[in-house]
Amino acid sequence: MQKPPLPPTAAPRAANDVTQAPSPLQWAEIVQQLGAEIATPLSAALERIHDLIATGQIDRQSLRALRENVSLAREAGMIAQQLARLASGRLRLARERVQLAQVLRNVLAHRSRESQARGIQIRQLLKPMEVLGDGALIFSLLNALMDWALACTHSSIDLRLDLTPWPAKARLVCRFAHRSLEMIDDASPDDLPETLNSMRWRLVEQTAMTMGVLALREDESGITVLTLEFPHTLSEEPGMSGRDEHHGVDAAPTTGLNSRPLAGSHVLLVTPRHDLRLQVQDAVRHMGLIIDCVNSASEALQLCAEGLPHAIIFESAQRGPAFEHLFADVHQDVAGLCFVEVFDDAQPTQLSTATADGIARVARKNLSEALSTVLLFEMSKTH
Repeated sequence: MQKPPLPPTAAPRAANDVTQAPSPLQWAEIVQQLGAEIATPLSAALERIHDLIATGQIDRQSLRALRENVSLAREAGMIAQQLARLASGRLRLARERVQLAQVLRNVLAHRSRESQARGIQIRQLLKPMEVLGDGALIFSLLNALMDWALACTHSSIDLRLDLTPWPAKARLVCRFAHRSLEMIDDASPDDLPETLNSMRWRLVEQTAMTMGVLALREDESGITVLTLEFPHTLSEEPGMSGRDEHHGVDAAPTTGLNSRPLAGSHVLLVTPRHDLRLQVQDAVRHMGLIIDCVNSASEALQLCAEGLPHAIIFESAQRGPAFEHLFADVHQDVAGLCFVEVFDDAQPTQLSTATADGIARVARKNLSEALSTVLLFEMSKTH
């Protein structure tokens, strides 16, 4: 049942149950929220910097908090870029067959270390489901969903993928407690945590809206349930039908124009050389990627223990026992994770499908022309 609309100034208690674009007033609220989510952590970071200047000392805990504050501000800025891209009206979405359960499993494999580090259990009951849609945006939607749910849950996350009653559509249900279990009975429906309606939620909502995916959210008694309904479902089991039975269109893929299909994906760059870092960042600047840099394979291993990136770019000088440990460790969780090796010397550009170790290769002189294409191919394999 559709609930009455809330006043414009009130925090939303439920997601849109019709796919309508945000009004100018709603966009103004989003911009205001963005400013707060950037300014608040940066203000906290600035205070810590002033303390450092005054005392000349900073402990490990304060350094970690400083890093987290800067990361939160950067994440809000990146989400804003993605929202602007989605709302631009310039995206032409592809229509391709997507194995929804498999894509979701790939996302969960990437997030397994992060969820384990936070002590969050993810329970999944995923029925094989095939839909028509833009594969890159579906991957982005599922990643945004996990970003939001992991930030909001106080216990575990339940994911269920099945079919709605007639007319049958693929339905993904995400359920979690947005309050600690001891406080659920005392939860007020009008007192929701800020994280529920953060910029992470805005990204989930806008991505679903762009794809025509119906997003229904209910927040009651300390429990949040988000249901995503995918409109173009081909069949209950993969391969049973080659047509979209509910819309009468052929299931063959059509070409779309998605200028930044990997926007928001996380890339780890392993090199201590500042000039190479700048060159790689310039080569992929138009792709909207989130890039972190570390000096060595050992540092990369430590960072990956907290959560896996979607791709790792490293200079060939990093080859050695530490890199082999990193490579083997990452592939325990995600066997097809993208690795790209950058050579100073002449080296033909090679995709992972053409190398014995499954690592793509690019010469440094060819980064500006080849790196974005290599990343697009390699990262799309795991989407």
